[in-house]
Amino acid sequence: MTHIETDVLIVGAGGAGMYAAIGAARAGAKRVLLVDKSLVGRGGATIMAQMTVAAALGEEAPDDWPLHLADTLAAGRGLCDENLAAVLCREAPVRIREMDGWRVGWARRDGHIAQVTAPGHSRPRCCYVDFLNTGPAVAATLRRRVSRIDAIRRVSNLIVTDIVTTGGEAVGAVALDQAEGEPVTIATNAVVIAAGGLSRLFRRNSASANMGGDGYALALAAGADLVDMEFVQFFPIGHLAPRLVGMDPIMWDPFRYKLGGRLLDGNGREFLADYGSDESTGYTTPRDIATYAIQKEVAAGRGSPHGGVYLSFTHVPRGDLDAAFGPVIERLARNGIDLGRMPVEVAPIAHYQMGGIAVDETMATRVPGLYAAGEAVGGANGANRLSGNAIPEALVFGERAGRFAAAHAKARRDGWDAKRAAPAVDAIRRLRDGQRGNASAAALLEELREVMWREVGPFRTAAGLVGAANRLASMRRALADLTVEPGRAFNPTLADWFELRAGLIAAEAVTQAALARQESRGAHQREDFPDTDPAWTCRQRVALRPDGGLALKAVR
Repeated sequence: MTHIETDVLIVGAGGAGMYAAIGAARAGAKRVLLVDKSLVGRGGATIMAQMTVAAALGEEAPDDWPLHLADTLAAGRGLCDENLAAVLCREAPVRIREMDGWRVGWARRDGHIAQVTAPGHSRPRCCYVDFLNTGPAVAATLRRRVSRIDAIRRVSNLIVTDIVTTGGEAVGAVALDQAEGEPVTIATNAVVIAAGGLSRLFRRNSASANMGGDGYALALAAGADLVDMEFVQFFPIGHLAPRLVGMDPIMWDPFRYKLGGRLLDGNGREFLADYGSDESTGYTTPRDIATYAIQKEVAAGRGSPHGGVYLSFTHVPRGDLDAAFGPVIERLARNGIDLGRMPVEVAPIAHYQMGGIAVDETMATRVPGLYAAGEAVGGANGANRLSGNAIPEALVFGERAGRFAAAHAKARRDGWDAKRAAPAVDAIRRLRDGQRGNASAAALLEELREVMWREVGPFRTAAGLVGAANRLASMRRALADLTVEPGRAFNPTLADWFELRAGLIAAEAVTQAALARQESRGAHQREDFPDTDPAWTCRQRVALRPDGGLALKAVR
């Protein structure tokens, strides 16, 4: 068994994790361990992000962070943690300009950083690198920066299965080395969870393969709380048809930004005005309203043939299409899509988790030594995330988590206790040797995604949520009876088992919180409680009970 000692452990190596590593090293941590279940710097959500980055730079129009904050709070439908949201908006310009100094390549206009207006923003505030390349450019820049810092050690293909605590403090972790099939113990003075969200738990999703809710399950088991878990953002215009190969299903937002693509029902009629959103002056509909409108049109029998609606650019002159998106137009043509002649079909797709681990402004959880960053954090977005806030959330919260985790690590002595890690180590060894059962974890993962999409998706009812909760609970009970094939190196059945265990806990947190919230607000829509209730202007915290169940508490 391998044992590693470090000052700060960072779980997840997307944008938030890499910035946390940079922040920890700059704050004086001599040993920073950055681990990821896939490839460091190549997984997570940041590298997949194609749209814009919100920051009150004031490059295109007068702007300041309080104005950005006002738009963020309005999007959050009254539930944002205002302290966290203020941190996000205040420090976003600092991080964006720092990235500019690291030559990320923000697009420029007349010598200054170009900014555009995105839905929900009161002014042009969103910068970008290039069409469909913002996230990859940010990830590549952070990878280069991390590679130049000697204090940062990077380890890929390491699944962290448990956070180890002693006396209520986080003192390390246990992980599965996928390449060798061996347990790894990690002694540390601080842990940062930056493992991303949970959108992969839904059948239709825009997630990378490692967005299955691992971070939330780790935090709960360690004694931290989750908050706002019922609020899953569904990207309204995920690609549906015709078949699209080699391109991201959420690529259509930039087209709408620049060219004003029209959303049409199955009869070719624009419908957003029916839901209180007038787009006569541009693309302005927030994501939760657009998702609601599309789902309602489909439910009323006015959808497109594949169960979505049409997105049309046929009114845009061919020259404008080519000028704005020439190379992408050619790639679409290779998929048999001619935007000048035909619409495409789009529909909501699970995209982002507004809820997550409860932290304070230092990114600290209630467990000493345990921090969180990026999409793993809950609170800043409330009931609906403002467009463009995802990448700055990763950068700002990542830097702060790393910085404050390093300060905590410096101030405490080693508290590692191998005995506290023994049960998690034994679990890996036992499963690695194989077990015979009645079903496979892979099959239950597929069922889990179907249940979540059908019953805990954009529209919810008490009956559906109760049914989902019961099935999820029965799946958790079945974990001990699943088949795991014997084998060590890159054993997919072993990895699937741990992915299912974590995913079920995260899915239950979403489902139970959604069942408890008897109203509709932002991304949480209850068909049996269609109105927003002022009495529910509160946030729900989720904790793990000693018996393994979940406890919910409303906090005002």
